[in-house]
Amino acid sequence: MKGLLVFILFAAMMCWFMFSPIYKHVLIVRQAVLQQEVDYMLEVAANGDHGYIDGHMVEQSKQRLARFGMQPDQVEYVVTSTNGSDATNAAAPLPRGVGLSLTLSYPVEGLFEIDRLIGVEPVPADARMRATGLKMSEYVP
Repeated sequence: MKGLLVFILFAAMMCWFMFSPIYKHVLIVRQAVLQQEVDYMLEVAANGDHGYIDGHMVEQSKQRLARFGMQPDQVEYVVTSTNGSDATNAAAPLPRGVGLSLTLSYPVEGLFEIDRLIGVEPVPADARMRATGLKMSEYVP
């Protein structure tokens, strides 16, 4: 009986040692992809031609994220400005010097469930990873 218990504990720890880094790698890559997308969108949106992030830009972003295996309908976009103006209105772009902020979030999707094998409580099921950025608008009317 003691040998069986040791075998079960050893097998669980071996599974965790083998597969935990893979799941953590997926988490790290998804976080990096989100941050890269935030940086790219802010670079395009805050340039001298735009000064906003509209629905068309968000749809293009969702398509880019889908190429990395993310589910586009699960990504949440929060676009704000530092002066309280609507940062999604293409008809009224943010003038030069106003900050354009973008936050993307995506669910963790149970990537920490394997931690249960060693007795660590995983993050809540509704947890989301976030990437955020702020760039000053360069739009000049």
